[in-house]
Amino acid sequence: IIFIFHPTIQEWLEAADSRVEVLRYLKEQVPRIFCLKKEFSPQEEEELMQSRILQPLEFFLFGENPQEGLQKLQQGSTSSQLCGRVFKEGETVYSCRDCAIDPTCVLCMDCFQDSVHKSHRYKMHASSGGGFCDCGDVEAWKIGPCCSKHDTGAATAMVTDECVLEPELYERAEKLFRILLLYVTDFLVWEESSNLPDELQPRQKEPAYFCVLYNDEHHSYDHVIYTLQRSVNCDQAEDVMIWIYTITVAQGRRAVKRGSLRSCQQARDLIRHISLQPLRVEILHAAVMAHQTFALRLGSWFQKIISYSVGFRQAFCQVALETNIDGHPCLISRLMLHDARMYKGARKIVHELIFSSMLMDTEFKRLFAIEFTKHYKQLQKDFINDDHERSISITALSVQIFTVPTLARQLIEECNVIKVIVDTVMDLLREHLDDNNRFFFLGYNSDKFTRIQVIFHDLRYILISKPSVWTEELRGQFLEGLKVFLGFLKCMQGMEEVKRQFGQHIAVEPEWEAGFSLQMQLRHILAMFQDWCSSDNEILLLAFKECHKVLRECNNQAFQREPTDYYMCKQILNVRPYKVSQEPVSIHLPISRLLAGIYNCHCWHLRKMFFPCSLQELYDYTQLAEHPLRCVVLAAQVSAEMWRRNGLSLVSQVYYYQDVKCRDEMYDKDVVMLQIAASKMDPNHFLMLILLRFELFDYFNGSCSTKDQRNRLTEEMLYLLIIIIGERYVPGISHVTKEDVTMREVVHLLCIEPMAHSSLVKGLPENESHETGLESVIAKVATFKKPGVSGHGLYEVKKERLVEFNPFFYHYSRSQHSKAEESQKKRRTQEGTLRPPIPPAFCPAFSNIVRLLCCDIMVHILRRIFQRAAEDRATHWTEAMIQRAVHLIGQALLEEKTQLEDSTVEEVTFDFSLKARSECNPVTFFFNYFIITFFFGCTLIKAIPSLEAQKDMVKWVLQMFEIVKCLREKSSPAASMSSAQDKEKAERKRKAEAAKLHRQKIMAQMSAMQKNFIESNKMLYDNMPESGTQGEPKEVLTCILCQEEQEVLTQAPAMVLTACVQRSTVLTQCRGKIPTYKEDGTTYPLFMPPELAVGTHTGSCGHVMHATCWQKYFEAVQNTTRNRLHAELIVDLENGEYLCPLCKSLCNTVIPLIPLEPIMFNYENAEIIGQHLTLPRWIQILCARIKGLKSFSSLNSLLLVLRRKFSDSITEMLLVCATTVHRVGLQTAPNELCPHVPLMAWNTCAFNIQAIENILQEEDKPLFGSLQNRQLAGLKAIVQFSGAQRLKSSQAVIQRHFTDMFGVLLPVVSRKNTPCLLEVDFVHLLVGLVLSIPSLYQEEAVDLGPSAVSSAYNHLHILHLVTMAHMLQVLLSSTVASGEETEEAKAAAELYTTVSQHTGSLIPDVSGSSVAERVKRGIQPFLRCAALFFNCLTGVQPPEELFSASGHFEALCSYLALPSNVFQLFQEHRDTVAPLLLNYCGNPAITKVLKGKTHIVRYPRRRNRLIDLPEDYSVLLNQASHFQCPKSTDDERKHPTLCLFCGAMLCSQSSCCLSQLDGEDVGACTAHAATCGAGVGMFLRIRECEIVLMAGKTRGSTYPAPYLDDYGETDPHLGRGNPLHLCPERYRKLNQLWQQHCILEEIARSLEVVNVMFAFEWQML
Repeated sequence: IIFIFHPTIQEWLEAADSRVEVLRYLKEQVPRIFCLKKEFSPQEEEELMQSRILQPLEFFLFGENPQEGLQKLQQGSTSSQLCGRVFKEGETVYSCRDCAIDPTCVLCMDCFQDSVHKSHRYKMHASSGGGFCDCGDVEAWKIGPCCSKHDTGAATAMVTDECVLEPELYERAEKLFRILLLYVTDFLVWEESSNLPDELQPRQKEPAYFCVLYNDEHHSYDHVIYTLQRSVNCDQAEDVMIWIYTITVAQGRRAVKRGSLRSCQQARDLIRHISLQPLRVEILHAAVMAHQTFALRLGSWFQKIISYSVGFRQAFCQVALETNIDGHPCLISRLMLHDARMYKGARKIVHELIFSSMLMDTEFKRLFAIEFTKHYKQLQKDFINDDHERSISITALSVQIFTVPTLARQLIEECNVIKVIVDTVMDLLREHLDDNNRFFFLGYNSDKFTRIQVIFHDLRYILISKPSVWTEELRGQFLEGLKVFLGFLKCMQGMEEVKRQFGQHIAVEPEWEAGFSLQMQLRHILAMFQDWCSSDNEILLLAFKECHKVLRECNNQAFQREPTDYYMCKQILNVRPYKVSQEPVSIHLPISRLLAGIYNCHCWHLRKMFFPCSLQELYDYTQLAEHPLRCVVLAAQVSAEMWRRNGLSLVSQVYYYQDVKCRDEMYDKDVVMLQIAASKMDPNHFLMLILLRFELFDYFNGSCSTKDQRNRLTEEMLYLLIIIIGERYVPGISHVTKEDVTMREVVHLLCIEPMAHSSLVKGLPENESHETGLESVIAKVATFKKPGVSGHGLYEVKKERLVEFNPFFYHYSRSQHSKAEESQKKRRTQEGTLRPPIPPAFCPAFSNIVRLLCCDIMVHILRRIFQRAAEDRATHWTEAMIQRAVHLIGQALLEEKTQLEDSTVEEVTFDFSLKARSECNPVTFFFNYFIITFFFGCTLIKAIPSLEAQKDMVKWVLQMFEIVKCLREKSSPAASMSSAQDKEKAERKRKAEAAKLHRQKIMAQMSAMQKNFIESNKMLYDNMPESGTQGEPKEVLTCILCQEEQEVLTQAPAMVLTACVQRSTVLTQCRGKIPTYKEDGTTYPLFMPPELAVGTHTGSCGHVMHATCWQKYFEAVQNTTRNRLHAELIVDLENGEYLCPLCKSLCNTVIPLIPLEPIMFNYENAEIIGQHLTLPRWIQILCARIKGLKSFSSLNSLLLVLRRKFSDSITEMLLVCATTVHRVGLQTAPNELCPHVPLMAWNTCAFNIQAIENILQEEDKPLFGSLQNRQLAGLKAIVQFSGAQRLKSSQAVIQRHFTDMFGVLLPVVSRKNTPCLLEVDFVHLLVGLVLSIPSLYQEEAVDLGPSAVSSAYNHLHILHLVTMAHMLQVLLSSTVASGEETEEAKAAAELYTTVSQHTGSLIPDVSGSSVAERVKRGIQPFLRCAALFFNCLTGVQPPEELFSASGHFEALCSYLALPSNVFQLFQEHRDTVAPLLLNYCGNPAITKVLKGKTHIVRYPRRRNRLIDLPEDYSVLLNQASHFQCPKSTDDERKHPTLCLFCGAMLCSQSSCCLSQLDGEDVGACTAHAATCGAGVGMFLRIRECEIVLMAGKTRGSTYPAPYLDDYGETDPHLGRGNPLHLCPERYRKLNQLWQQHCILEEIARSLEVVNVMFAFEWQML
């Protein structure tokens, strides 16, 4: 390489202008690599570029061999300790809630795992892309700024990075970077399609062009695929898919055609012509395309080079940021300004280059931030008009610079970035200003408006950390920015006014969402401006003055009329008239609310009023309170339904006005402003103003209006007074902290009902860091109750905190108020009253508010309310009015009591009790009037029974009156109250005794009536049988549809069980391998392989119907469901699916109920037959029968009986069920004549038994007595249904099946392809043999079957043969063990020796005890299945030992008529078994297995469970972060999904992993479920933290993940981001859901509950 490139490099080094030489070389080499007619593979292209271009450039850079130069460089330099990992979209990032300066400070997965923050309170969420890891940034973290990997020197990394390059190397680097970065910049901003710069213009221009398709955000995959297939004749789906994936995800553009200019133009025109909204297509000359492609590669090369050394990085930054002499922007500015016109791949390269260079160095980061701010307005305008997401826009870099506290201060001081941002927003929103210079968003572009709102994030980033030290420059620039911001708020003040509709309903709902979207964006910004102002007294004073000045300038036509005098109670108020119900009113008052916040901040920080007295007089508090009061009145009138004709838009505005998302900067600030006015105005004047704006002045001044709205408005007005006087939990209004405020909010939320942590968080306002402060206070106010298997953990308010409950809490909605009041009344049954809580004292600046309670107007209002109630006119008052009035009186008495306790009587000026008790004051008369009514039961109580609920409150108020009186008289209240309390106790005791006597009288009457009834109907009671004396119980069932009862009989109409047949791999021993069905029937389904690869499960919910009722219901379902939206997602009508009428379980067939066959057993005959029908004789008879001889004729009377007959209805249902089992199990077309129909019935019976035994063993439950009713009923029905198949199917077919199966046990009757012992599952074989052997008794003329005795011996001998064969199977597959020698061990040793001889000593030599133990454990699952089978088949009661959980092997053997030492079977039948053993072991297939050439199943089989999951969810996220799609090379966002059956990690919902299944494109999860779970799947989507259940290609549903946070809640999509830990109980429930085959049922139920509007394409998952 050195030899080849030496002359070229030497020329570059010696040239006076190296740029010309380098560009000449690139002009020659670049087109050769990227534009040859022969298209290179990506790997070849990369190798050519490396060897021909990049290697010479690196030689020039280092001046020697790059490898040697790099080694020298690494010896003498240290790289930056910042991590700087750039996040991809969807990548999991972590933020420490304890240590992060702000929520934007995040760590990548690797750094987080090795940091101290892992043990802190952290949050995790998915990155939107574009950010980078802040590990090592000391300004981002309070403690632990770096992980262990970046620990060395990390604390000073950004400060001490110095250039350590040799001067010559630095000079060459600067020279080369200047040449190449200019080249990269020129071609990334190049807009000419055919020409190149002069220095790169080739000597001969080749006529080669490319038709290039660009990515946009408007067209779908399908649309682009369709367009390409029609325009460039690309018919192969795979090629199209790769193109689309490249365009949309990787590069953002793709050359779809290469050729002459004319051919490319034709392709372009065709692409544009096909779509109504044309795709972006351009034609580029091949040379232009080549240089642009190489420019991108150079971007990646730059990143590699500058990562070698700090010196390279500084040289690059110096070149990128140096200004041109001609005044043009620097190179990096050119790239930024052209960002919106670049395609996606180019943008990504530029952004990553900025990340790895300028953002990794403090000084260059500052310089870049200045450049970014300089062009900020233009960049944002370009972004607004761009169609790409913000994550790939240069504007997304703002979070990296504006959130650095020191950098934000410098940008404010040097560039006034606040003014820049606000001016940008104003310029973009200027088109929405009306004639009054206020915003009006009618007909706005929602997409553009959403992009504009993103700019507010930058303003929030700048303000996120308030300064601790203010400089004069910072003060001046901040105030300048605040003035501009107030100018923006001025355009919002009074915008979108509404006017009440009269006459008819509004025609078109006005636009309101835009205004509230702005308000939500400004919510935290307004709070942060207040925090900044409050950190400096001078700023605070100037900000208040400026805010008040702008408020006075706002021209929203507040007062157009002349002031008028209003009179009430000798008080005069001079104010301009205004009615909310008749004149325009706006809910948007940001300046008024900001003014209230600034005022309140000062009161909190200085605890005193800061305005000089002469200055205070300049403020008209009536005017300050006017607009907030209008808003409150508007909300009250909307609540009173006065604005119904204005539509839902106004209702929605009022809702958000008081909602937690907006209320802290809207409703709450309006209340604060009213409290400011109340503290400064005369209390009488303030109340008169309230009455005027509520339009109740005349109502309380003599008018007797009877409108319902007046009552509702009175309620709302009293409610507002309660709020103004009682809501003091605001720092600055009273001496409370933010923690006290949060505690009060939490208490009142929990007083509604116990809540989950997430519900509490939603009900609390967030600060700018998205924190609510809940964790710091929750333990003080509530107790936590952990969740169970379902649901979530709940917090309950502590009992001692109930005294803080305020029934008129101002953050309650109307429904919350009712629920909380009802809930607290139930909890306070002993106290019986919801009294006002004792509020904290006002700060001095607000202490005058309490004067409202004792002023003349307040007393007048209360007197009027009680007077109207006493007039006995229902239209003049409401219970809520009385409740609020009494509450106000309670507030007044508490205030007076508090003042009297804290001061002397002479010092207390608060005299509410004196005014209320004054003889000349009417309030005393009316108040006492109600007291008499309540307590002495006068007749008037009948007229107003609704006031009964206020009795306890009135009683408490009376006690408070007495206490206050005593405090004023300095006497004890106990003596005066004792007599009243004694009377109350006596009255309660009298009522309790009367109630007790009444109950006793009623009970005596009922007892007498009962005795009389028994005497009158004595005959009925005499004829009733005693318990336990009844005969055989009859099975009488009730149809769930018609509710009629019917006994289950063979000749009666059929009763059926709902059932669902599905394929299952729950028991598989070879997951991922699904056997194929062969028509010849030599293997499955005739013989089930021991791997149980896939079985057919038939489950039932246990609900019974008449067959005729079911048929009618099924037909109705078919007719009605077809018209339902997306019905195919719930039920597959074509395959006979339906939902159970009762429980809505998914079903696809019914099982006919068949009664147990009555057993007529003659033990004497049985003994005779037993002596004759030994095992050898039985085998001889069967062999003869199989060969066609009538071997039963001599014992016809004892062995044969007539076969059972079934009604036509039962026969029909048998056929329906059998056909469904056959169709589903073999995935074949319905065919009732197929010979495999009975085989599939027997197989599903055997598989069901094995599945149930597996569940019982897994849950450590007893074999009998522990099944659910539906499981037991379904199992019995399946066994009887399977046994009845021989009666419906052809007897010749059944006999052939029996012969084939019996050939496994008896090789003399076996066929050529009969499998060996190790290739058969013996539970399936046992069931098949037992249920098919009766077919051998069939005669041509008569339907015969075996008698009870004959059946018993058939079962016995089959069981013995199958058991011995299974024991041999276990023995051949066993491993070495050890144990003690016993009789059982000796018998086992003898068997083992025989087998060893027959197999040629291919099995290891082990002791007899180990053989015995291994075989007993191996056959136990088989014996348990056999016991279940025979119990359901015969109804024979099992022994008591089998009803306990511990394994009773002897009891199991006894129940099955087996010796407890099962090895005795081989000794008892030695002569019969010996030749069989020889035949078994001599099978070549067994020899092959024993030699290890094929797979072998060991017994007992492995019990399948869901895979083990890590306890900490971050471990899974870590696995997902390192997951790479096997079919994709790019690093874009993936959806790693974990199969919980096998643990495979899949790439879901991605076009790169699509595959074909049954001729359709399906996603990775669907394809995997087809092989892993026979179409059923359970997946954990790791980044979404949710379970996906799948069944087939078209159905699926989500399910909560088994991971819970510390508050017992799941976190789908990591929305809250709290640390998650595995809940074993929930994971166990998921495992049961799978093992009990309930996934299909769960999917159907979830889809039935959820109204599916838009179908999700589950097959693409």
